[in-house]
Amino acid sequence: MFYNVENFFDINDDTLTDDNRFLPDGLMRWNYSRYSGKLNSLYRTIVAAGEWQIPSIVAMCEVENKSVLQDLIYKTNLLKYSFGIVHEDSPDPRGIDVCLIYNREACSLISYRYLVPLNNDGTTLKTRSILYSKFRICNDTLHLIVNHWPSRRGGALAGKAYRSMISGIVKNLCDSITSACRGKIVICGDFNSTPDDSEIRSLTANASHSVLINLSESRYVGKGGSYRYRGAWEMIDQFIVSGSLMNSVSGLNTCQEGIRIFDSPFLLEKDPVYPGNTPFRTYKGYRYNGGFSDHLPVLLDLTAH
Repeated sequence: MFYNVENFFDINDDTLTDDNRFLPDGLMRWNYSRYSGKLNSLYRTIVAAGEWQIPSIVAMCEVENKSVLQDLIYKTNLLKYSFGIVHEDSPDPRGIDVCLIYNREACSLISYRYLVPLNNDGTTLKTRSILYSKFRICNDTLHLIVNHWPSRRGGALAGKAYRSMISGIVKNLCDSITSACRGKIVICGDFNSTPDDSEIRSLTANASHSVLINLSESRYVGKGGSYRYRGAWEMIDQFIVSGSLMNSVSGLNTCQEGIRIFDSPFLLEKDPVYPGNTPFRTYKGYRYNGGFSDHLPVLLDLTAH
């Protein structure tokens, strides 16, 4: 499961990041009651999305720190599951990170590392890092790459050069994985790009070793999405997989129908401006709305031979 959880902040001031809006005396009036509600909302979403089986891995973005993840798995009913945490602070000015929790009864973590994008002059790009982790699942190895690419705030072209640069980092990583072995790769995240955008197209273009297939494109382009902007659904939260995972005759595998958007009615509300429903978000601008997130979760089903 991948989920942009929309500003999952605690109520404590981090002097190293710009989290002042999400403090009890900040612009958002973010307090313990609202934070507790957010924890329970995320718990409810994760459990409901898994239907009969809780997701083995829940990748997330817009998470402030490891502490909020510890609250999520220890201070909600997720406590009855054996979840582990992968998290490191990123260079993002607001302090929001990509991370994941994983069910240790279903999969074991082999290793992980964060890739920090750099500017042309070698300095650190002030954005989210890329999380690369390896898991052992059903006697097979899964390579998982979690992303939250720079925003399009200010228009579709805003941040495009940075997104293209990060796309190249991810593509090189996939080439490295598949040159060493026929690795089974899952790339997920909020790309702030649609499957038709050039930075996504370049990622899925054939390279020397890896063949990557965007399941989100074939399944959802023109048929819905994970995020709604001015009344139009966009598929910016995506799952991209390696051909070896699609064509596997042993171990882990998936198919075109393996991806789905979790759009349960409790995650939606009536759009006050445009016809139809929109994600039931935590905030509308600066006004507390009491919802879940401005994105819908996306899930990928993996099976094992």
